[in-house]
Amino acid sequence: MDTAVALVQCYLNVNGYFTVVECPVLEAYRRGPARSVTDLDVLAFRFPGAGYEVVRDQGHVPLAGARFVPDRLLDCPSDRPDMIVGEVKEGAARFNPGTRDPVVLEVALARFGCCAPEHARNLARRLLSQGHVTVPGGHSIRMVAFGAGSQTDKPARWTSVPMPHVVQFLRSYLREHWDVLRHIQIRDTGLGVLALLEKWGADPTRTPDEGWAGASEGEGRR
Repeated sequence: MDTAVALVQCYLNVNGYFTVVECPVLEAYRRGPARSVTDLDVLAFRFPGAGYEVVRDQGHVPLAGARFVPDRLLDCPSDRPDMIVGEVKEGAARFNPGTRDPVVLEVALARFGCCAPEHARNLARRLLSQGHVTVPGGHSIRMVAFGAGSQTDKPARWTSVPMPHVVQFLRSYLREHWDVLRHIQIRDTGLGVLALLEKWGADPTRTPDEGWAGASEGEGRR
């Protein structure tokens, strides 16, 4: 999996989304092999009630604390389910021509069952035109671009989230919940690397000449 895609997947998971990444869209021919039209970097779905803590203390009682609030930059609707069609770039946040193809989006929407096949064509075109749409079933579908800078393709159409913000959000999440997360083996690739940096006390903003942030502490964060 692409590293940037892995970080976005982790970011969306933390914010309560179920995700499918690098999903291929194929074009079949009557004669000859099928070909890949494009890969959809991220498809994500979130229920409106996602975010309640499930960590429990030794008495099997949920730990007290405020309900988790999703990152404001995601602009998640609070009153209905939300689906994201996401593109991930190491450069400027934008959508590939393949993802902007209404036929590709029509296939993806119908395949994942977020709308009836007879509605998929119209919804795909409205989604590309507006950047967001509400389906007859009541949930929203939004286009979200992740990248190093601002998108260049009509910014008003869809949500844009900078990749540096994704990393900062995940590091802040780790620090806030470190007393719990430090005890588990994190198998998510992106979050696992960030957790190691947190454990070692490594600060990516420091230069080698400035030394390791945790060097004076011996073992870093326990």
